[in-house]
This record gives sequence, C-alpha cells and structure tokens, in this order.
Amino acid sequence: MSLLAIDLGGTKLAAGIFSHEGELRFKQELPVAGNTGHAVGKIITSTIQSLMNSEHAPVEAIGISVPGISNRKNGTVWAPNIPGWEQYPLLSEVQAIAGNIPVSVDSDRSCYILGEMWQGNAKGAENAIFIAVGTGIGAGIVCDGHLIHGASDIAGAIGWMALHHPYSDEYIPCGCFELNASGAGLAKMARKFLEDSQYDGFLSKKDPNEITAHDIFVGYDINDEISVKVIGNAITHWGMAIANLISIFNPEKILLGGGVFGPATRFIPAIHEEAMKWAQPISVRQVSVEPSLLGGSAGIYGAGYLALQLLNK
Repeated sequence: MSLLAIDLGGTKLAAGIFSHEGELRFKQELPVAGNTGHAVGKIITSTIQSLMNSEHAPVEAIGISVPGISNRKNGTVWAPNIPGWEQYPLLSEVQAIAGNIPVSVDSDRSCYILGEMWQGNAKGAENAIFIAVGTGIGAGIVCDGHLIHGASDIAGAIGWMALHHPYSDEYIPCGCFELNASGAGLAKMARKFLEDSQYDGFLSKKDPNEITAHDIFVGYDINDEISVKVIGNAITHWGMAIANLISIFNPEKILLGGGVFGPATRFIPAIHEEAMKWAQPISVRQVSVEPSLLGGSAGIYGAGYLALQLLNK
C-alpha cells in the first residue's frame, strides 16, 4: 500500500512513492520546461497512471504540490510560471484517472512546511513557518497544528510584505520584500546599486541584465563592494520579515529554504540577530530559526503528507 506524491515545479516534475511512515521508496523526475496548459496536465496524469499500474500499486492516496495558488473551492490552479494555468482544472483531471483514490492539491509553500513537519526540521512542532526564498518568496504557515490558507488560498504571499517606506512603483510586480531579498531581487538590487555608483569592481565586468543571485554570492566571497551591500540589504529584510512573522504567529520554528538557502544558509545567525531587534521580545527568544532539512525534496515530502492526511480524515 503506497502514497503517491507529485511535486510540480516550473521546469520539472518530481514523482514519489511513500510509505505511511514517510519512507521515500521511489522517486523519478521529468522535465516540463517548454510545455504549457494541458500538455503539463498530461505529463502529470500520465505519470500518475504509470505509477498506479506499476509494482508500487496499490496506491491509496495522491498528493500534489503546485507552484502557485491551489483553489480548494473549485479545484483549479493558478501557476504563473506555467502558461495556460490561470485557472487550470487539475483536480478534476487527476480525479478522472484516479477513480476512487482520493486526491489532494495544495501550494508548494504549504507542502514545504508539511514536509518539514512530517520528516524534516519541524518534526513535532505545532507552530512552524517555512520561508521559501527562490526566484520569489512565499511562506507555508502552520499555526496551532492547522495549515493557514486564507479566504482565497493566498495566505503566505509574504513577498508583498511592506518593509520599507515610502512606497515605490517598483513593488507593483512582486512586492517590497521580494524586490529586496528574493533570488531575482538580489540581482535587481545589484543593478540598482550599480546605477547609483562609480563602482568598477567584480560586477561591473558583467552585463547588468545578466547578473544573477549566484554572481552576488561569488562577489560576496571576494568582498566585492556591491555584492556585500546587496547581501547586507537582504539580511536586513529577511530579519525584518521573520520578526513580523514571529510577532504575528508566535512559532516554535522558522525554517529557511528554497534555492537561495542554499548559499545564504551561512547568514542565518545574522538574520536571527536582525530579527531580535524587531520582533516581540518574548516570542523571538522562544523561536528557533534553522535551515530546511529536506532542501529541494521538501515539496515532494509535503505532497506525500497531503496524501497521508486524506487517509486520516
């Protein structure tokens, strides 16, 4: 008897088979980059059908993590990185091939924290937050043992946290926090600082439009002036955002993950120190700020836990 987990990203799909105890017994990855609309849906349903008919059968439940907003009211998905997925009917498509097998779909940020609570660094916690910092920024939030979804399943869109005054039109496409501290934001801030200085260091040798977060970390390691400034700005914003989440939710743990953490994991002590300045003083001394244990596998573990929850209802 198996739990089937699907973790859909913007460029690839991971499928896994779990035991009830959280053992990942099988995993495969398939590319989805370049596919749109129903073609992506077909990759998902074909993968599920293949695993349902494999040596891993019988499958008892299916959990799916998606990179966007999973609308629980009508089973549709909005995934901005997948063209044609504005209100994509993923749940009904999967249910059509799953038959009597129950299916659950949730956002990747929700799955990240569920995976960490099941088999990662938030095991045993009832109040925990996973901050995913990649191209964008989002948070999976569990409070008093309950996953927070919000009225329209958009809870956790913390990239739009207001952390700087005055307001700027730069925040319109992605939000203040994301502009300053996401992977894409690090590159944007570097370009902004380059425009405002007479600097001729490491980053000046690159086409400004091709600067990446990776370049910022390389520059930081050689004490490049702009790179150090960008990281310092990000640490401030990461710390302020964590402080706000601590003050609102009083979590036991805050986990940092996504592609940026990674290379930014070394800054967690400095981020925690920044949060100490801003957060509710009792709450901030009770919280542990740690890196994700599951890393890039947090989504598939969370999808596996979604499937397990279906059996426990």
